[in-house]
Order: sequence, then C-alpha cells, then structure tokens
Amino acid sequence: MSMTNSNHKTLSRRHFFGAMAGAAAAPAVLTMAGAARAAEAASGASGEADPYKVGGFYLGVQAWTFRNFSAQEAIEMTARAGGRVIEFFPGQRFAPEGEGNWGHDAGEDERKVIKDKLAEFDIKPMNYGVVGVPNDEAGARKIFEFAKEFDMIGITTESVNALDVMEKLAEEYDLKVCIHNHPERPNDPDYRVWNPEYVMEYVKDRHPNLGACADTGHWIRSGLDPMECLEALKGRVHSTHFKDRLDPNGPDQIFGVGQATLVRQLQWMLDQGFEGNVSIEYETNWDASLPDVAQCVGYVRGIGEVKGWS
Repeated sequence: MSMTNSNHKTLSRRHFFGAMAGAAAAPAVLTMAGAARAAEAASGASGEADPYKVGGFYLGVQAWTFRNFSAQEAIEMTARAGGRVIEFFPGQRFAPEGEGNWGHDAGEDERKVIKDKLAEFDIKPMNYGVVGVPNDEAGARKIFEFAKEFDMIGITTESVNALDVMEKLAEEYDLKVCIHNHPERPNDPDYRVWNPEYVMEYVKDRHPNLGACADTGHWIRSGLDPMECLEALKGRVHSTHFKDRLDPNGPDQIFGVGQATLVRQLQWMLDQGFEGNVSIEYETNWDASLPDVAQCVGYVRGIGEVKGWS
C-alpha cells in the first residue's frame, strides 16, 4: 500500500488554543481512590454493570505515567487512583527492587507475578505499547501471543512498516492494532503517523481490527484540533491516550483544568460505540502524580454521571 502527497488532505493547522479562547473548561471532579465503585460501571446491553468501566469507559492508566515506578507498583497505583484498567509498555522495571524489566519477553514466573498482582487489585490489562513490532511473523507473533495471554484488546504501535504481518495476526488473534501518534517531527519527513489522515490512509482498506490509538495530547502538540483528528479517523479509533493541556508546549494538566475539549471528545467516542481503553497518560510530576491522576479519573466519573453515561 503506497501513499503520495496527492491523496493527502491537509488538516486545519490553526493554533488550537487560539480557537478555543473563551471556552469554559469543565470543573475537575475530585476523587478518592476506591470510592463509590458502584457508580463506576456503565450498563451494557444486558443491563448488567461492567465492573471495569468508569463514567461509561474502560478508564485507567497508561503505565508510562508511572514510568519511574515498577510495573507491579503501577498496577497498585492505578487502583489507588480509581482506574480499572491498565495499558502496559515494554521495558518498565519489573519489581520495586532487583533487576529485570516487564514486557512480552518476560518469563513464566514473571508473568504469574503480574497476573497475581492484577488479580489482587482487580485491574484489567487492556493494551500493550507503544511497542515496536518486527516485520517478520515469528517476531510479531510473540507480541500478539503475549497480548492474547493477558486477555488484552490489542497492541499499540507505530510500526507501519509491518502492517501486512500485523493485519494477518490481528485477524488470527482477534486483537486490535492501534497505531499511535507522537508529535510532528519537522526534521523527519518520513515520520507521518503524527497526522491522522496518514493513519487513515494506512488502515482504511485493511481489516477493521487495524486502527488508531488517538493520543490527544500529541495532536495538540502538533497544532491540531483533537476533534478534527477524531473525525478524520472515524470508524477506526480503537484506543486513546487521553490528555488535557493549557499550552501546546506546556505540561499535561489535570482533566478539566486545560482547554482541550474533553467532554466533546468523550461524547464523540460514545457516539461511535467506542469500547477501547481510555488510558490517562500524565507526563508530568513524574514522582508524585498519583493525586493528579486520581482527579483525572474523578473528572471522567463525574462527567459520566452528569451526562448519564454511567
């Protein structure tokens, strides 16, 4: 599959926050970890509450938020923040003490420890990435088998050079491939996945399990409007790394404090029948972010209750 600039439309590159001047930010809703779990789950078609939903979404943490801690600690911290799901990333320290990292190369003993820790805190692993996927079936299969073993919905990657291999395995394992976006790299014209229109070109004619991980904060850093970006990916948004910002180049904010259109974004996802993970990725205050993350969880929970999503 090839792409040229001739079939590439240009998204509006207006300064996103200039366009949002004067918009009222919804107030942050505070939360205490573990409070009112009965209100966290959205009702499914069967009428039974899904215990892993908060405010209508599979809401939790991208473990990168807690990158200065171990994978085992990240599970506990996700639970303490009130999240119900976690997205692992490869290479996180495995345990608070000792050597070794967590990821798809982990052995059986390490996998059992993580499974036990997930069960202890009742956290569901939803996704894995951002992971580099090799363009060979044997290497890629190891990653897909890891995700399937942990009953995840998919993997998050930027390895668009391996789309053929990933498409085959996504269908075989019934897993989503969520193409992630980092910010635009002005000095690297070959880096294209920052632009959702390119991502859509990559996946539009492929198996429906191939789609996007919408990193809303990185879109803002690229000067793009997240709502326009979501529309460009309509039908193919499988997961999200969710952020709020006051300034494209500034730090992440507690949800509702910045000027990102979070409520509109969440409503859009619900309208699309979105069932992927909403991973809070809070890339600031690295060593003491737990209270901030808890407030982000509380924001989504509160908005979900007010809107009737949960």
